[in-house]
Amino acid sequence: MACTTAPSRPGIYARGSETVDAILKAALDLLIDEGASAFTVRRIAARCDMKVGNVSYHFPRKEMLVQVLLDDLIESYSHLLEHTVRIPAVSAEEQLRLLIVLCLDDIRGKRTTRLFSELWALANHNDFVADRVRIFYQRVHDYIGEYVAAINPALSPDEVHTVSLYISASMEGTTPFAGYEKPWAHKMPAITALAAKSLVELAKTVTPRDIAGLPPALA
Repeated sequence: MACTTAPSRPGIYARGSETVDAILKAALDLLIDEGASAFTVRRIAARCDMKVGNVSYHFPRKEMLVQVLLDDLIESYSHLLEHTVRIPAVSAEEQLRLLIVLCLDDIRGKRTTRLFSELWALANHNDFVADRVRIFYQRVHDYIGEYVAAINPALSPDEVHTVSLYISASMEGTTPFAGYEKPWAHKMPAITALAAKSLVELAKTVTPRDIAGLPPALA
């Protein structure tokens, strides 16, 4: 099998090759189905019916698999945004609403509920994974920030990031309560409607004084 080295990504692999695709699918499925504690090269190899050495040749460390999985996820989300949110004739306010609905609908699925919970679990004990998760969410905050800045030009770049972080955290926080097979999963449509309304309104009306925790300015 011909292999190439991708400088921007770890490991030795040819994207689209049958072997590498099988390894990545096995790694993703293992995290979703069995969790962070089962995420070892040996278990990944067993899941895709390969020898440990074959998996290690392409990905010498399991952390490299996490990096590629997150890179692929952000790429897939970016493509999804291009087709469902970034609509030229739609206002920035409506695009932010669409983005919030898209994210919360995604959290309702098994993959997102379980995958990101397990990635956070790995990140708690692995600095490399923690840094890759941070980079992933920074991209998410940047996407949200595009719309916040357009809706509320009075905010500074740092204030835009704070609001974007708050919106992201508000959405992510629904996962253990209303994500896939969680206790209040049946409430997620209502939560999505509330979030789309309240978070867009927040982005539109929040002021620098609000963010700084100061009382409203006197008229």
